[in-house]
Amino acid sequence: MEFQGVCHKMHANLANHSVTPNHTEQANVEYTFILDRSKVDIPFSLGQSIEISWTGNIYCTSCGKKTPKSYSQGHCFKCFKTKAECDMCIMKPETCHYHMGTCREEDFAQRVCFQPHIVYLANSSGLKVGITRINQMPTRWLDQGASQALPIMKVGSRRLSGHLETMFAEQVADKTDWRKLLKGSPEPLDLLEIRDELIGEFQDQIEEISNEFSLNLDFNEDVELLLSEKPKSFIYPIAQYPAKIKSLNLDKTPTIQGILQGIKGQYLMLDTGVINIRKYTGYELIIRFH
Repeated sequence: MEFQGVCHKMHANLANHSVTPNHTEQANVEYTFILDRSKVDIPFSLGQSIEISWTGNIYCTSCGKKTPKSYSQGHCFKCFKTKAECDMCIMKPETCHYHMGTCREEDFAQRVCFQPHIVYLANSSGLKVGITRINQMPTRWLDQGASQALPIMKVGSRRLSGHLETMFAEQVADKTDWRKLLKGSPEPLDLLEIRDELIGEFQDQIEEISNEFSLNLDFNEDVELLLSEKPKSFIYPIAQYPAKIKSLNLDKTPTIQGILQGIKGQYLMLDTGVINIRKYTGYELIIRFH
């Protein structure tokens, strides 16, 4: 069976929801490959042989033009330099410069940056703090391969969430160690207890940041503590973690193949190595199942 198209990150969906005795909301993660921005229901399963080939073509996910190189996960150089979605503030929200009048795209700011955002705790390769738009839950957690997650604050803008994330990052990591992520499941954490400790420790700084942003009368940038949220737990389709982490690279080896042993975050775990599917956004791929 063969499928061909422009690669986008895999779509993750939750199934078999349940509540554990400790009141954690638990669900299984299911994946679908995305080619040409259409959900392709590829019938793959653990233990199946997969072959992924790159045709040598890359297409910009913004303008659609062919590009010799991918920038910022699937953009041509022109879009990389001009589109707001490729600005540094996407990676570092606290550097948002909309209030300075220098935003690249007004529409993007209204559609993305000034939508409600969540500050959350997660357990992926260990404890981390992160942010996401409210409509990107649980997608953001699943893309990062989080085994546990807990929303702790709701705010009115991306820049505000970035300042709070940076504040918490003084005590908690804000990045995932992808190698550790793929070596096994992390030890379970009491995210409710950690949340309460962090909010107590940073109470004065939270109030200071909240007061600063409340002066902006153009947008609702209040800070709301989410004390009634329950922890979330996610079970990924993994038959076996790799004994040794070997990264597979389509730029160096245009065709890779192996037996699918697991999926976590945006990584396929094969018996021959691991590959980050999101890294190849914009690449034209041929996917074969044997």
